[in-house]
Amino acid sequence: MPDSMVDSLLADFTAPRPYTKEVVADASPAPGVHVVLDGGTVLYVGRTGNLRRRLRQHLTGNRESSVLHLQVGELLDRQGLAATAEDIAGWLGRREVRWLETDNPESTKDTLVLALKPRFNRQVPKPR
Repeated sequence: MPDSMVDSLLADFTAPRPYTKEVVADASPAPGVHVVLDGGTVLYVGRTGNLRRRLRQHLTGNRESSVLHLQVGELLDRQGLAATAEDIAGWLGRREVRWLETDNPESTKDTLVLALKPRFNRQVPKPR
């Protein structure tokens, strides 16, 4: 997907920042949509009622609490060892995160998933 299309779709999102605990602490507890990027490629799109809590959950939670945490763990597991929570947080910490506060996170997420087809979004919504 051309970078200009991704830039256009994410124009209202925060600037890309490293996906770390310190950055997540700056996120609002408002509802919204978040994206995880690797070199400008969107890997995951999520929606939530509380951005700060959900971003922290992906980063420091466990495989049962976060589909992103689960899938990154599965990716790292294939390299020979069971990935720890620290391994997963380290991998995510080498990626970037952006978010957008919105009262309609479901529709925004669906639009982004359909357009960008992120690697870690297994469920693709039906076009409306």
